[in-house]
Amino acid sequence: MKVYNVIFPIWLIIFLPPVIIVTLIGNFLIDSLVVVACFHAFRLASPSMDLKTFYKKSIVKVWLFGFLADFIGAALLLLTGLAGEGGLQLSDDLLEGIFYDPYSHPAALVILFACTLLSGVFIFLFNYRLTFRKLIEDQKTRFKVALVLAITTLPWTFLLPTKWFY
Repeated sequence: MKVYNVIFPIWLIIFLPPVIIVTLIGNFLIDSLVVVACFHAFRLASPSMDLKTFYKKSIVKVWLFGFLADFIGAALLLLTGLAGEGGLQLSDDLLEGIFYDPYSHPAALVILFACTLLSGVFIFLFNYRLTFRKLIEDQKTRFKVALVLAITTLPWTFLLPTKWFY
């Protein structure tokens, strides 16, 4: 019995209507908190940059690029699963782990964690190279802000077992 064909993985549900609205709002709130925290933690205030200006110039990019990065990781997970059912002929246990319970198979956990980290790399790159390139001129500070955003806004839901929700 192939359970993973019947149950929709929790990490993919976040991209489907109407759940995507909740996901977008949740991501926006979390991104907002992290952007504000980074502004204060890294003392980014200057005569030309207050919190309101920094927030307005960065939050939409942080939010959209974060969602894009999450989508890239989820797409890779989905492609891995679909290819595993097709040409790659991955074991049923591994596919069940990818789609249903990553902790049931070590390789599934590695694949899910790798896709989570890949999303984090994209979050970092998007923010470091695009979002904050003109807002934070000091490269070390920009690196730290982008790294904090990448770590705190990783798509941790990829690692949640779907079986917890069904």
